[in-house]
Amino acid sequence: MVSEPGSTAAQVLVASNRGPVSYTVEEDGTLTARRGGGGLVSGLSAIGDEADALWVCAALGEGDREAVRRGVGEPGVRMLDVDAGSREGVHAAAYNGIANSVLWFVHHMLYQTPLEPVFGPEFRAQWAAYETYNRAFAEALAAEAAPGAAVLVQDYHLALVPGMLRELREDLRIGHFSHTPWAPADYFRMLPDDVAEQLLRGMLGADRLGFLTGRWADAFTECCVRVVGGTSGTRIGVHGLGADADFLRERSRRDDVEERMRALREQVGEGRRTIVRVDRTELSKNIVRGLLAYRQLLADRPEWRERVVHVAFAYPSRQDLAVYRDYTAEVSRVAESINSAYGTDGWTPVVLHVKDDFARSLAAYRLADVALVNPIRDGMNLVAKEVPVVSDEGCALVLSREAGAYEELGEDALPVNPYDISATAEALHTALSLPDDERAERTKRLAAAATALPPAQWFLDQLRALTG
Repeated sequence: MVSEPGSTAAQVLVASNRGPVSYTVEEDGTLTARRGGGGLVSGLSAIGDEADALWVCAALGEGDREAVRRGVGEPGVRMLDVDAGSREGVHAAAYNGIANSVLWFVHHMLYQTPLEPVFGPEFRAQWAAYETYNRAFAEALAAEAAPGAAVLVQDYHLALVPGMLRELREDLRIGHFSHTPWAPADYFRMLPDDVAEQLLRGMLGADRLGFLTGRWADAFTECCVRVVGGTSGTRIGVHGLGADADFLRERSRRDDVEERMRALREQVGEGRRTIVRVDRTELSKNIVRGLLAYRQLLADRPEWRERVVHVAFAYPSRQDLAVYRDYTAEVSRVAESINSAYGTDGWTPVVLHVKDDFARSLAAYRLADVALVNPIRDGMNLVAKEVPVVSDEGCALVLSREAGAYEELGEDALPVNPYDISATAEALHTALSLPDDERAERTKRLAAAATALPPAQWFLDQLRALTG
């Protein structure tokens, strides 16, 4: 079901699972709308109201679904309730069953292959839901788009949309952008043959495909060569999403951030260095090995005991999936074990926060002497780009070579193999030991590279490449 379209067909359309607004049903039955942020929001704002832009997204919670039922909406947004009528359960099966439990795992290479994956009847039922979900988006976009409109489809949730939409509307200019890594061909072919082919042909229905780094674009091309014989004339581009410097610098100087900084300084203690990480408890973020590397630092380099604190923000993610709940619990367990083994009356080695608080994250960015960003695999990782932008005194970046950001920041970061906790511990020691002037110079260069393609420009570059 689609909320009622406006009278004017859209010239620019964005499609994504999560939209720019969400709704909450209050106790008195009224609906409260909350606007989100991010690169797509910035990009759509940058093209101006005269562009007749429309964002098509899914209704994700009961508040969103109630808004669709009541016909409530925001200007320029269309929400789809794919579970309306006979489609009940489609979103959960498509989102959790396929997008988050299969496609995310493939592209981030997270499977424990002796036991998983298992592609049987349950997978096939979920795949049928994923097809239905993608078709709902394709039909809505086809209905809303003006002749020759530009459609920018986002991410692995909607990989089939370009091909489905092309069948409905040959006149449209269709782009797709992947915000994740892309799996190497041998790993991608773990998927059932027909599903692997369907995914690639779905994306190749686009006129142009975008990726965060050349590495991910090359991996996609290799998959196409191996599975379907090539990219069939679809253009491929690379757009390395950068940090929004103006927003971050302004937001990080507000009163609520200053208040969080005072609280963090008190927790850390006077004169101590800080190693900061800010992540969701996503399996690919590698938080547990980061904690183990910090413990190794304290074991190998006792001179840092009582002189450094690991400020670790691990915000729960996808807690409706058991494997994520277990991982979140393991993060807390390891942090507690470090504090138990090394803590003293006046020093808590790990300050762990698990409740999401953006102002506190910015405060930690400003206080960081070292930022630890060690994902197993990451499409980009904006934390690596954001910390140098707002750091008060300069910050050394310990960065996994498996993060997409490494392609742009690796020269001025301290690179690590994300699986090697001993080498990561040594990199942390090196980072903590950098002379102030070298740290400041590295930070300046990191911030320049990190902000080279801010979100609005990132979006506009893709739009121009698609329509030019």
